[in-house]
Amino acid sequence: MVGLSAGEKHFIQGGIAQDLRLDGRKRLTYQPIYVETGIIPQGRGSDELLTELSVALERCLLGGAGIDPTSLVVVEGKVCWDIYVDGLVISSDGNLLDALAAAIKAALRNTGIPKVDVAAEMAGDEQPEVNISDEEFLQFDTSGIPVIVTLKRVGKCYIVDATVEEESQMSSVVSISVNRKGHVCGLTKWGGWGGAGLDPCIILDMISVAKHVSEQLINKLDSETAAAEATEEE
Repeated sequence: MVGLSAGEKHFIQGGIAQDLRLDGRKRLTYQPIYVETGIIPQGRGSDELLTELSVALERCLLGGAGIDPTSLVVVEGKVCWDIYVDGLVISSDGNLLDALAAAIKAALRNTGIPKVDVAAEMAGDEQPEVNISDEEFLQFDTSGIPVIVTLKRVGKCYIVDATVEEESQMSSVVSISVNRKGHVCGLTKWGGWGGAGLDPCIILDMISVAKHVSEQLINKLDSETAAAEATEEE
């Protein structure tokens, strides 16, 4: 927790109430988003994310349409692709969950699945022979993968992409995943702030705000990812 004086706390809370944050952003404005693709061609394991963060990602990202599981099937009931996502956090100044979800969405869009040719199926329970191509790849349809919008309540206002200083003043936190169609795919309420549960009316209000913000976030993420892919191909 960041140590702030009473004056600093009052200044942060007052600015948020006036829709003007310390870095000049409005309450529902994210910091600039930049995407680079093709930096790490293949992941081979890393330190596990904190359990709470990992569970929140699963709950928010796997609750909607996401990736069609059938697109990972090579031979039904026998062979399929597994997807492992390693998240490497270099530094954190708040809003880690939203950033990881955006990175996962961009990474999967840039991921190719090698084309697989299946030889004649073997009899019984024997595994079929497969030939994995080194040159031909198929891409995921990631259009259904949601983004995560974490809303943090400071006073009577909600903010997104909170800094560490702003997080020290929040009374409640809700992470909501929303896909391109505006469907809510998952919701996580983080404990440890305020103690008491949130009024259902506040939850519904936060969902409405998250839907509005998610549209802008998805469009920005798509444009940045497309630009990064174009640069990679040059």
